[in-house]
Amino acid sequence: MMSQTWIILGATSTIARSFARLASERGDGVLLAGRDTVDMKATATDCAVRGAPLAEVIAFDARDSRSFAAILKRVDSIEGTLSVAVFVGSMPSQDEIDADPSLILGTVTDNFTGPAEFLTTIAPVLEARGSGVIAGIGSVAGDRGRIGNYVYGAAKAGFHTYLSGLRNRMGRKGVHVMTVKPGTVDTAMTWGMGKLPFLAQPEKVAADILRGADRQKDTLYSPLIWWPVMTVIRLIPERVFKKLKI
Repeated sequence: MMSQTWIILGATSTIARSFARLASERGDGVLLAGRDTVDMKATATDCAVRGAPLAEVIAFDARDSRSFAAILKRVDSIEGTLSVAVFVGSMPSQDEIDADPSLILGTVTDNFTGPAEFLTTIAPVLEARGSGVIAGIGSVAGDRGRIGNYVYGAAKAGFHTYLSGLRNRMGRKGVHVMTVKPGTVDTAMTWGMGKLPFLAQPEKVAADILRGADRQKDTLYSPLIWWPVMTVIRLIPERVFKKLKI
């Protein structure tokens, strides 16, 4: 019986790949879920070589709840502890959204409602097992609406609030829920955005997430420098903040 199997949603993201590798190296199983099965198969092969006792690929689309059933059916036969890491997300620029407001729906679905619907669907399965971790990847952008990304930030803020409530519910049944708030990370989402403050490598963030899950952190900023930074930003009075470009 394996110690733990991670259901990794959005497994084609750069941070998710790093997370899957690290989990595999310590003997955890990985069920990679996403839209690009060809990409995920390459990651699954890598994870198996690194020691994952289970390394499989399954189709998942946060915008199509019909894809959830296959995951629930598969995990029913997986023994041991089940945990979930949510890396699903998209980040069109605010300028793109302003030019095409129809992008708002997809942004909110990818970053909030889609993952929330899946987690609500699988919650009874985890509760019945009485163990495991849910690591939901939010963003520092969700801590306060800023002029450059407030639609994306609003979606992440909604996900943060959802995870807070889910933590209250699931903790009563032995399942821990962790909210992860990365800052800027060197991934495809941030390429072309110029020089960014406190830019982190995806391997560092992935390691922080795995360590935070082991320690059952409620909220995790990665890198940690974002905790004092966002504390200051949240405390700026609105009459001042609305004039800033941060």
